[in-house]
Amino acid sequence: MHGTRILEEADRLMTVCNSCRYCEGLCAVFPAMEMRRSFSDGDLNYLANLCHACGACYTDCQFSPPHEFNVNVPKTLAVARAESWAVYAWPRAFSGLFARNGIAISIIAALSVAAFIFGFAAMTDRQVLVGVHTGPGAFYALMPHNALVALFGAAFLYAIVALTMGVRAFWRDIGEPIGMRIEPGSLWQAMKDAGQLRYLDGGGVGCFNEDERPTDHRKIYHHLTFYGFLLCFAATSVATLYHYFLGREAPYPWWDLPVILGTLGGIGLLIGPAGLLAEKFKRDPVLVDERRTGMDVAFIVMLFLTSLTGIALLLWRDTAAMGPLLALHLGVVFALFITMPYGKFVHGLYRYVALVRYARERRMMGHT
Repeated sequence: MHGTRILEEADRLMTVCNSCRYCEGLCAVFPAMEMRRSFSDGDLNYLANLCHACGACYTDCQFSPPHEFNVNVPKTLAVARAESWAVYAWPRAFSGLFARNGIAISIIAALSVAAFIFGFAAMTDRQVLVGVHTGPGAFYALMPHNALVALFGAAFLYAIVALTMGVRAFWRDIGEPIGMRIEPGSLWQAMKDAGQLRYLDGGGVGCFNEDERPTDHRKIYHHLTFYGFLLCFAATSVATLYHYFLGREAPYPWWDLPVILGTLGGIGLLIGPAGLLAEKFKRDPVLVDERRTGMDVAFIVMLFLTSLTGIALLLWRDTAAMGPLLALHLGVVFALFITMPYGKFVHGLYRYVALVRYARERRMMGHT
């Protein structure tokens, strides 16, 4: 017996698929499934997070609806995957709230923090809000640097702790009873598979949408989003080094490294999330978990808004619009941080952990 109805259904489907094995060449899920004769809750959550939701197995399956076996692996694992994020979330009490009202909570949090920063500046000096501030340290006219570091450092630290606790719980649940030794080869193989989105291609043909014609659009938009996010993170990291080690304060000129990295990343975070949203609405409803849009869509929207407000701030930072734009941008970034552990962001971490285990299992079985 399993802990939830969806895990019972996932067990039934994996038992059917293990007898057929027609789809073993499509992705990592089916070879991992074949290494088992029975499935614990941890095994099923592992397989669910290993799934990249390309939809190829549904299209290829001879037992998919309307067959009486009713085999729908993509949708079943999508539901199991979303439920696993709630199971492993830390603290557990927050997961349901964010899942039900992801977009509303994200927008409210962003506007609330923006209003707080705006109000803080107004209490200090109302002229700051409408004045033109240029040169090094201009951003800190709205709010002192140390206050910003304290506010956003706390939010970032909370996100890191919550994500770490969730991933730790996931790893312990999917690992062997005595624990799995992690070795560099598996970590590197998983890193390559994740960085290339190796299993988001339906066995080489692409992802399936409502017209059953596979494309690589989702893969391309995922790459733009992922690497755009990394470039923006790199920009922030370089700016931090500038501030504390070189004594150089933001904003920086357009030709400086933090601005170049942030601009390139921002472009990726405009095109990628917009494309992912468009592709999401094109997907065949039979392949996806339609009941859970909450933080799934919210995370994509918040990434897009982070980039949009950041680029707007770059373009109009030397005008009187700088104050309101900076407050809005910081509000969106804060909301992104505090909602990260309870939405779609975690899928990247959990999927990487699942890929590490898959690489480890294959190495133990003598596969490359």
